[in-house]
Amino acid sequence: MINPGLQYPIFGPEIQCPHCRQTIPALTLTDTYLCTRHGAFEANPKTGELVHLQSGRHWRRWNNEWYRQHTHPDGIRFEIHEALDKLYTQGFRATRVIIARRYQELMSGYLERSSPWRSGQPEAGAARLYGLPVEFGPDPTEDPSWDVINFDLDKEPGVPVRYPYFRLFE
Repeated sequence: MINPGLQYPIFGPEIQCPHCRQTIPALTLTDTYLCTRHGAFEANPKTGELVHLQSGRHWRRWNNEWYRQHTHPDGIRFEIHEALDKLYTQGFRATRVIIARRYQELMSGYLERSSPWRSGQPEAGAARLYGLPVEFGPDPTEDPSWDVINFDLDKEPGVPVRYPYFRLFE
């Protein structure tokens, strides 16, 4: 008799689709999950990633949430922009963006830099994105979640003084 656990991919008999969050089944005796709306996702037992077969996008899971693993700066910038919009609709404003260290090189050319002769601020030269200060997260050996999650936003109640997030891809 075959062990029932070996009949399914590494994430079990069903998962939530990373795109639409509906429950999708695993195909038995394969490493594949099938979403009726988004197609096939293949689980890679060696990397712990879920790969959308049509687009080639990679996803990793932390605390039962899927996080897309970006290969282009526009993907993570768009994701941050969406999160800023969501904060705004919930009555919060972001005060800082913390991006996973693995994206530091990828994002370096896309961050705004203050010029000391223009800003007159003590944090001149500090990296910014959508007008917010940017820091890079801790090393994943210190906090393993940063090996999966992409960014975090520091927030406080209230609406932004100037809603700077409209500058999506300037």
